[in-house]
Amino acid sequence: MHMVSEMVELQCESLAERALVPAFVFFFALLYPFARVNDPKSRTAGAAGGTILLQRDMLRRIGGIDALKGALIDDCTLALCVKQAGGLLYLGHSQLARSIRPYPGPADIWRMITRTAYVQLRFSPLLLVLTVLGMLLVWITPALLGLFAHGPAHWIGAATWLASTCSFLPTLRRFRLSPLWALALPFIAVFYTAATVGSAVNHHRGRGVVWKNRSYTDAIPNDGRTG
Repeated sequence: MHMVSEMVELQCESLAERALVPAFVFFFALLYPFARVNDPKSRTAGAAGGTILLQRDMLRRIGGIDALKGALIDDCTLALCVKQAGGLLYLGHSQLARSIRPYPGPADIWRMITRTAYVQLRFSPLLLVLTVLGMLLVWITPALLGLFAHGPAHWIGAATWLASTCSFLPTLRRFRLSPLWALALPFIAVFYTAATVGSAVNHHRGRGVVWKNRSYTDAIPNDGRTG
């Protein structure tokens, strides 16, 4: 194995963290399926920057730290460089490491999402539209149909909402949260969709990527999912 990274246990104490942080891990795993990242035959490459171990020879092979110059999503960019160089990746969940970075309010989590969301979409308006449509179709519309529709549409929406709710339960167990939080997933998806649009708005208004009161206007649009 040339590079090992683990998703640390994110802080989940405030109400905003309990409501929104588990979904960050959930959607991350959908963007970068761990099994595909770990499969040397797949072009998918991703990493979690909390804990990374990288062989020194591999770092030299990819050109050292200079390979990450200009990359805002540096962990996933590093993983992509390693995989393109023929290296083997491992991405998993840490059982020992825990993040100490707090996100006490919704605004803090909003900034975390807007920092990289449009970068992951490669600054593409088309991918943004497709992403918004996908979020509406998969996570939001089924709940609306289940709550307000009648006849077959109601039952199809309710069944789809139930399936999405069940898919979120393993993530909630990892955070030791009540499974009832899964019922809020459609509303959480609205928040993430809005933040993704906000990330694009920041970029097209010339603000670039804003993080910790700094603006990055020349970030590399590389999400690590393809070679």
